[in-house]
Amino acid sequence: MNGGLLVAGTTSDAGKSVVTAGICRWLVRQGVKVAPFKAQNMSLNSFVTREGAEIGRAQAMQAQACRVEPTAHMNPVLLKPGGERSSQVVLLGRPVGEMSARGYHGGRQERLLGTVLDSLAELRASHDAVICEGAGSPAEINLRRTDIVNMGIARGAGLPVLVVGDIDRGGVFASFFGTVALLAPEDQALVAGFLVNKFRGDVSLLEPGLEMLHGLTGRRTYGVLPFRHGLGIDEEDGLRVSLRGTVRESVVASPVGEDVLRIAVCAVPLMSNFTDVDALAAEPGVVVRFVDRPEELADADLVIVPGTRGTVRALQWLRERGLADAIARRAAEQRPVLGICGGFQLLGEHIEDDVESRAGHVDGLGLLPVRVRFDREKTLTRPVGEALGERVEGYEIHHGVAEVTGGEPFLDGCRVGQTWGTHWHGSLESDGFRRAFLREVAAAAGRRFVPAPDTSFAALREEQLDRLGDLIEHHADTDALWRLIESGAPQGLPFIPPGAPA
Repeated sequence: MNGGLLVAGTTSDAGKSVVTAGICRWLVRQGVKVAPFKAQNMSLNSFVTREGAEIGRAQAMQAQACRVEPTAHMNPVLLKPGGERSSQVVLLGRPVGEMSARGYHGGRQERLLGTVLDSLAELRASHDAVICEGAGSPAEINLRRTDIVNMGIARGAGLPVLVVGDIDRGGVFASFFGTVALLAPEDQALVAGFLVNKFRGDVSLLEPGLEMLHGLTGRRTYGVLPFRHGLGIDEEDGLRVSLRGTVRESVVASPVGEDVLRIAVCAVPLMSNFTDVDALAAEPGVVVRFVDRPEELADADLVIVPGTRGTVRALQWLRERGLADAIARRAAEQRPVLGICGGFQLLGEHIEDDVESRAGHVDGLGLLPVRVRFDREKTLTRPVGEALGERVEGYEIHHGVAEVTGGEPFLDGCRVGQTWGTHWHGSLESDGFRRAFLREVAAAAGRRFVPAPDTSFAALREEQLDRLGDLIEHHADTDALWRLIESGAPQGLPFIPPGAPA
């Protein structure tokens, strides 16, 4: 078997990432050696591979679904937004510069098609199947000429295409039909059919519509996936919840101790790696919220200032909203504050930035004895260490170089009283360390909270991935899906007018 499939979507957030992960987990349980692939990803939620390459965190999650180690070839192009109109371009795991959207789509993107096709070929040569994820919609007619992630990669590699639609949003039949009808004949020939995502209710009521869709397009529906809570893992494009909602679906379980622990995460601009707090939300009795007002910190037992692609911009935002003063008061009162990556940097004394914001010298919040200088070379590492008597693993993604001049050592950062700072993303996924840290927070907050002794974040992640595999196995036509992956799109699929405009 040397198969492949492109999972496209009618819109962003239609469920491409989780469907791709589900198909990967289903295949690996059938004994297939499978790999994920996304030619181009736009995300601030990234990960570092063991060889020191930066890729989208969704692809790292999909690699875990495949039970393989993630590599740069799984996401050869990563775009990290730095503002409304520009992004950092990460090519094969390494940053190669900043570029405006017009400049990227005006020629650079087309030149990368060979690179992404080479990466895909590398994966296909060493795996039985590669499940590719598209981006946004394949029917972005204004971008088709330079497309390297949807129909561009499908045409280049001869991949069949499965279009996913989120029926929970409504309009899924129009979205399916319109997606096909806006593609050129050569692209339409690769669109094999559809997959309905997030359906609530009786499937028999949907079946007449699926039959009419087949009659209109000549394309079948490969499955109807029911709506399930708690499957939105490692999203790439933003928060699944509003600022005042809890993080995704926190574990609904009674606390082990007498009290719950309340954690407030400052929703800073250009927030990166917000998945750092997922491990906290997985703890019974821990409630995690994103906040953007100082009064929302009042009842928090821990305030987290997360990573950000714009440290100086986030610092200004905290000051403008009064959050900086509220955090400083907390630190003076010995109430716990944790800064991660960019959040750690802005807790320091001053920042010298001629790279990210080009703001030069900027005063930080002065809560930690740290001086930060931005370097053009990005730090991309997978450190291992010890803190609070426990082994800790993490990963670092930052341009800021921190000089720590005092305090108690804490991972690569420091601690002063109940204010903590580190560059390490993912450290809270280390179970022993997370429990020890929460015990410290609870003691400082005067809460009778006790961490659950048996919460394993890695096991919970495996359970989520298995649930995604179960969705595909139980609710998709897996025999037809297998044929599609193995043999490609069916021959003789009809053209649906009008097709792509000239």
